[in-house]
Amino acid sequence: MEQNLAVGLDIGTTKIVAMIGRKNEYGKVEILGIGKSKSLGVHRGVVNNITQTIQSIQQAVQEAEVSADMKIDGVTVGIAGQHIRSLQHSDYITRPNSENVIDDNDIDRLINQVHKLVMLPGEEIIHVLPQEYKVDGQGEIKEPIGMYGGRLEANFHVVVGQVSSIRNIGRCVQSSGLSLEGITLEPLASANAVLSQEEKEAGVALIDIGGGTTDLAIFRDGIIRHTAVIPFGGNVITEDIKEGCSIIEKQAELLKIKFGSAWPGENKDNEIVSIPGLRGREPKEITLKNLSKIIHARVVEIIEQVYVEIKNYGHEEQKKKLIAGIVLTGGGSQLKHLKQLVEYITGMDTRIGYPNEHLAGDSDEDITSPLYATAVGLVLDGLKRQERRKKEAIEAEVQGSNLVDEIESQEPPVKQRRSFLDKLTERVKDFLDNAE
Repeated sequence: MEQNLAVGLDIGTTKIVAMIGRKNEYGKVEILGIGKSKSLGVHRGVVNNITQTIQSIQQAVQEAEVSADMKIDGVTVGIAGQHIRSLQHSDYITRPNSENVIDDNDIDRLINQVHKLVMLPGEEIIHVLPQEYKVDGQGEIKEPIGMYGGRLEANFHVVVGQVSSIRNIGRCVQSSGLSLEGITLEPLASANAVLSQEEKEAGVALIDIGGGTTDLAIFRDGIIRHTAVIPFGGNVITEDIKEGCSIIEKQAELLKIKFGSAWPGENKDNEIVSIPGLRGREPKEITLKNLSKIIHARVVEIIEQVYVEIKNYGHEEQKKKLIAGIVLTGGGSQLKHLKQLVEYITGMDTRIGYPNEHLAGDSDEDITSPLYATAVGLVLDGLKRQERRKKEAIEAEVQGSNLVDEIESQEPPVKQRRSFLDKLTERVKDFLDNAE
């Protein structure tokens, strides 16, 4: 596979998407191919049937390969699911010598200390995100490197998940004949695809409504502040329509997409849809008002749960206010009048997020649908990883050559701090290699 290509694999509850992208000369991402298959072995973001998941992955990858006319080797995979939770944690280290300036090693030491937190059985820390630092009691420091101080402390946003679920995803990818290039948290991937830097600075909540789960990521001052996964999504709405109208799932899904609305007041009492009966039975007549009421009840429940999380973060405090409001994305965000309902419940400005922030201008309209936000975000993440690896390879070459002395006299070499997801990817890879 070419160097400047990346493949995102979004293993969702309702669909699996494989997307191939590359950077063009303007730094925007061109999508070369996309493949999509029905997801059969995943429930609420967690793999519960390995064989079916492998088949669905292979189908999506094959479709992407055909549409881009190339072979796929490695993929960047997203992890989400109901087992993901997050917590806030503060920690500190005392430095042996406060005469020296704080460097990367001190920060690594502090982060590694957070990794020693005791978790529930089977859980592991996936992500440790420093929020802000304090040096000798002086707060609100964004970047402590280069400062003097004896005590370095920080507030952390810690994301925790079931390690077996993550390994299962790695297993499915490997058994599909693909190599695991990287693992990313899906709410972060979606955020990269649909949010602008200004929104992340001002404060914004991204709500990604998928089939099985609803993911939330909150940003403020350009840093991720809170993440949560709510174990409900579009599928529960379909389930409710199926039960409430006594129809089969396929019909319920079509009804939701074609006629569904989150706002019951929109429909007149006499608007009726006729649904063909099964095997020659009488057709069923369903009023659209009734349909909206069923959808409304469930959507309100989902949004209220998300709003509880936004309040937990502290949105009601003046200092933590999310000025840019809410951005809705994911397949579920295409429900009619959802934006108005979210604004009504939360009182926050809301927009629908399309993943066109980083895409080339001539991208296909289908690709810029909120449905593909996570997949686009995973492609972006894969490209970023490649650039980092290239940079590291060049630095290693340079340091190995005779140019070292010249370079050292100009500026000290910058040590790249590896993200925890890179380390997690390696751990999962090692585990899978040794488990064979």
